[in-house]
Amino acid sequence: MVKKQSRRKRTSLLQRSALIILTFTGTLALLASSIESSQTDEPNGRFAGDRTEFIETVAAYAVPLQESHGIWPSITIAQAIVESNWGQSGLAVNEQNYFGIKGSSGQPAYSTLEYEDDWVEIQASFRSYGSLQESVEDYADLIAGGTNWNPDLYRPVIEAENYREAAQELKNSGYATDPTYPEKLIEIVELYNLDQYDR
Repeated sequence: MVKKQSRRKRTSLLQRSALIILTFTGTLALLASSIESSQTDEPNGRFAGDRTEFIETVAAYAVPLQESHGIWPSITIAQAIVESNWGQSGLAVNEQNYFGIKGSSGQPAYSTLEYEDDWVEIQASFRSYGSLQESVEDYADLIAGGTNWNPDLYRPVIEAENYREAAQELKNSGYATDPTYPEKLIEIVELYNLDQYDR
């Protein structure tokens, strides 16, 4: 009799443990499913998550820049991808600003992350454009012509021997504060074979 009760208690304990494990596993599966669906939700904006379309559209404007401005098309496309999150950032959707080019006071303000000793969120003014083409053209003028205070600021980007050098020179010239900016651009170029657009 004692043995039977003890067996029942053990069985009951095992059943409860199994139920707890199943509940926990189900919760984890539900959480994973929720995270996955949030990552694959159809984004808003012109390109609606079509990466091939985004690449081809930007490439149509980027390829001529190699001849007119001396900028590697692969780098232009990679920067548009990184800076605009495939055309889905608020800045790209609302302002047609695909390269994160800052503006002056009075222009639209957005929150952005800047790296100092660590990442900090700041409010900054950004330029607004009428189209992707205008955004690409202004970007090309900035890289080729520099800034008011330094017309040669991005000269090393133009003089780079390949997209890898150009990516590094963008960081060296201060285009972005992200310490891993060159690696991100290079990874995008190689993942999507963007160097096929370079001559």
